[in-house]
Amino acid sequence: MTPRIVCHLRYDCADWPKDLQTLADECLAASLDVVPEQLAGPAELSVLLTSDEAQRRLNARWRKIDKPTNVLSFPAIEPGAPFQGLIGDVSFAFETVEREAALASIPFRHHFAHLLVHGFLHILGYDHARRAETDRMQALETRILGRLSIPDPYAAAESVSADAG
Repeated sequence: MTPRIVCHLRYDCADWPKDLQTLADECLAASLDVVPEQLAGPAELSVLLTSDEAQRRLNARWRKIDKPTNVLSFPAIEPGAPFQGLIGDVSFAFETVEREAALASIPFRHHFAHLLVHGFLHILGYDHARRAETDRMQALETRILGRLSIPDPYAAAESVSADAG
């Protein structure tokens, strides 16, 4: 049997849709099909679905930024090496994710999937501090989301930016 990632969703905010488990599992499976990093054995990812206020507190504590953010990632593995076991934690702020999806005129589930893939890539060590890293991370996200029949979120953002200019 091929090792896989088990995604543990923890609902800490009643506003989150209760049917995200299958989507989360599909996001991680598609990610494993695309990223070069390999599973060395069964792995687990903990996902906290929380509120803006709880996310703000996490962001203030761990990043010294006192405001909510859509997604936070807390890796528990070394980047680049085959991985297994508990690989990390990812948390999401409901109100921010909902607002961003509405502003971009995209389905909430598509935005959540994008952010879960984004957070998972951070767990694996990907970053977007430099342009080349950003380009690589966005290309992976787009390929992964394409496997899920989710449109390229960056093409939509570019279209909105072009319309605004």
